[in-house]
Amino acid sequence: MFFGFLIGALVGFSVGFYILLRNSRDSLRLDEEKQMLIQENQIVVEFMHNMVEAIGEGVDRHELFKRVVHAAILSTGALSACVFEFVDEGRKLRGSAVEGLFPPHRPLPESSRMKLTTRARFIEQILRNEEFPVGEGIVGNVARSSHGMLIPEAENDPRLIRHEDPALRVNSLIVVPINFRETKIGVLAIVNPVDGVAFNETDLSLASSLAEQAALAIHNLDLMGMQIEKNKLDLDINLASNIQGMLLPKKFPSNDIVDINAIYQPAQKVGGDLYDVFQLDENRIGLAIADVSGKGIPASLVMAICQNNLRHFSKQYNSPAKVLVEMNQAMENEMRRDMFVTLIYAIVDTKENSLTIARAGHELPALFHEETSKGTAHVEMIHSEGMALGMVPTELFETVIQEVMVPFLKGDILVLYTDGITETTNQSDVEFSNARLADTIRLLHTQAPKEMNEGLVESVNRFAGDIGKHDDITLLTVKHK
Repeated sequence: MFFGFLIGALVGFSVGFYILLRNSRDSLRLDEEKQMLIQENQIVVEFMHNMVEAIGEGVDRHELFKRVVHAAILSTGALSACVFEFVDEGRKLRGSAVEGLFPPHRPLPESSRMKLTTRARFIEQILRNEEFPVGEGIVGNVARSSHGMLIPEAENDPRLIRHEDPALRVNSLIVVPINFRETKIGVLAIVNPVDGVAFNETDLSLASSLAEQAALAIHNLDLMGMQIEKNKLDLDINLASNIQGMLLPKKFPSNDIVDINAIYQPAQKVGGDLYDVFQLDENRIGLAIADVSGKGIPASLVMAICQNNLRHFSKQYNSPAKVLVEMNQAMENEMRRDMFVTLIYAIVDTKENSLTIARAGHELPALFHEETSKGTAHVEMIHSEGMALGMVPTELFETVIQEVMVPFLKGDILVLYTDGITETTNQSDVEFSNARLADTIRLLHTQAPKEMNEGLVESVNRFAGDIGKHDDITLLTVKHK
């Protein structure tokens, strides 16, 4: 009985000791995992701070990728790492940043048999110039699936390229995606631990955390870049708008014979239209309307050059056609090849009751004339040949330009406009057209130019309906009282 009691006590002690030992091992394992988790969190936090500082320093995307690669090597104890970035609208991948002797995605050419001391720089060039489609190889598959991959023992993995150079052989591999939400940015690949011990799940978790923070940093960098570009664009737009505001006349020549009004509504903050009205002498008034191709600062500068040349040459020549020829000559070498200006320059002579017009490819002027003796009224589109300024050499421009003179009598109305009026479309894709413009002028001819312009714009907007206008609207109306 005593021996039975002793055996039972020994068994109970063994079981208790085993339980105590197991609990101790479990506790040690938990402590180790806890320490590893704390260490991983510390690495990620430090990496986040590094990324924030980098963005604050104004580094570019490539420099951020270099810091990602460096942090991945330090934190996992790897020999080399590489970030592959999406190119060709997300269809391909290309090495963007590399550190260490990272094995190229494809076999090296025979011509690359060189000393190891120069191999690192050469391989970096290979990786940065080599593009491969998403889905090709392990890196390509991770890019497509957006799921990280751990290959602890990679020596015999058939999915990897076997390089002859021992320094380029892959023993252990981690590949993780660099994604921000649904946006795919790139892939981080880490190879060969320094100590020869295969990568494990902890290393994969750490690499994934670094990739997530890298994606966030890249996203923030892109947002900052977009904001900077937006601020630059806003500055350009404000500057162009100010230039344009200075060009448009605030007051018009006033007399008892003609009444003048202009209205300008840009489709955006900065438009490409220009109008000008200036007194030439006691009896003559210069009128101009223009449409500059393009928008923003370039268009506003061309407008300024155009107006300056117009004012300059109008003082030297009485012929509108001659003024346009000289303007083309002056602007021929000052304009970009992809820019041009359509323009009408007209002179109203209140003593001779005449209107002289030259047209450089602009919309046809509309002239309302009422024959009171016959009780009829009609709108004439005044035709004259001419090409846009800056499109052809002056020798050709001069042979085409044509000047016309027509009577401008009491009750007559001249309407100059840009294509934003006649080419405005409605929901059925039908244009407002010259015919509707003429009908509206006849309908509004009894009103003053200011009310006429407002009525014309209202008619165009009503015609367009809810689709809104897509181009600038400019009107310059002159009425013989």
